[in-house]
Amino acid sequence: MAEITAATVKELRERTGAGMMDCKKALAENNGEMEAAIDWLRAKGLAAAAKKAGRTAAEGLVGVAVEGTRGAVVEVNSETDFVAKNEIFQEFVRNIAQLALENGSDIEGLSNAPYPSGGTVSEVLTDNIAKIGENQSLRRAAVVEVAEGVVVPYVHNQVVPGLGKIGVLVALESGAPAETLTALGKQIAMHVAAANPLALNADDLDADLIERERSIAMEKAKESGKPQNIVEKMVEGGLAKFRKDNALLSQLFVMDGKTPVADVVAGAAKDAGTGVTLKSFVRFQLGEGIEKKVDDFAAEVAAAAGTSKAEPVA
Repeated sequence: MAEITAATVKELRERTGAGMMDCKKALAENNGEMEAAIDWLRAKGLAAAAKKAGRTAAEGLVGVAVEGTRGAVVEVNSETDFVAKNEIFQEFVRNIAQLALENGSDIEGLSNAPYPSGGTVSEVLTDNIAKIGENQSLRRAAVVEVAEGVVVPYVHNQVVPGLGKIGVLVALESGAPAETLTALGKQIAMHVAAANPLALNADDLDADLIERERSIAMEKAKESGKPQNIVEKMVEGGLAKFRKDNALLSQLFVMDGKTPVADVVAGAAKDAGTGVTLKSFVRFQLGEGIEKKVDDFAAEVAAAAGTSKAEPVA
């Protein structure tokens, strides 16, 4: 059996909100595997469903840039939040967003692209690490565009214009006036930042994710003790709700809490007298899916659990 440490218990507790003893049991039941323990807790009804790939742990900035019908969003990470306030770092992220707009989202290509002040992006990044005294990395980038219409940016928890903790791009394809589309796109982008949809349509949701949700729903339904035919209906009902809750077009618009986003777009098209298509969106949240190195956090849990920081919690 894998060693279960106080730090591991704390991480599971933070990611799920479950109690400490439940987290210890979940890890013990799943050989210390974090993701399996999360699923176990969810199946037992001890943890809320989490749409994030992981806790937001990395620091740095997300940057956006838009020109005409094309937009880019990038994430550049650092070791501490302090660096996000550094003007050299901010200027670097701003320039990377612009370079992604011009060169595309391939990270290797961006790293080798010429930097405005000379050298390549990779060389300037190395120089910045030396200047600032903290490790940094260009993690990811995305580009969206439309043939006709607008790409609308939105930055949540903005540090300076165009840079912050969450960056969103919404692509609307239409011949409607730009100002009309921009107003609509801004509201949808704010919705995306808040609701964190996983795909545009239900059919676009990742198949592996759906199967994982199916397994969790099946375990929960079986514990009801109901007949198999009822269990299967419960599972399909749960999956239908999951698809609805996680696809942007079927989510209820956060601005009123009752209208599906698809209907909001249709209403805007009717008012504009021409078709409007929500073609795509992208949402970057700083550090999502990155696990921060645990330093001395185990001490706090060890004290609560009555164990030594170094000994396993078993």
